[in-house]
Amino acid sequence: MIVQICVGSSCHLKGSHEIVELMKKAIAEHSLEDEVTLAGSFCIGKCNRVGVTIQVDDDVYTGITPMGFDEFFREHILEKLGNQGGKAYG
Repeated sequence: MIVQICVGSSCHLKGSHEIVELMKKAIAEHSLEDEVTLAGSFCIGKCNRVGVTIQVDDDVYTGITPMGFDEFFREHILEKLGNQGGKAYG
C-alpha cells in the first residue's frame, strides 16, 4: 500500500506535518512498516478548506485533521490491509 500525504503549501498550512507524524506513529504501532510505503506529495490537486489531502493507492481523501485521523487510519489503512484490530490509538 502506498500512502501519500500532501505537503504542498495549502496542506502545509493546514498541518500536514502533524498528520505525517501521526501516520508514522500509527504505522509503527501496528508494525505495518513492511506493508505501507509512506511518501510526501507536493500537490494531489484536491485542496480543501479544512484539513490535509491523503492518497491511499488510487483513492484520494480530503479534509483529514488530527481529530479525525484515528478514524481515517482505521477505515482506510487498517481495513484495507485486512487488519481489523480496532482503533488506531485505542
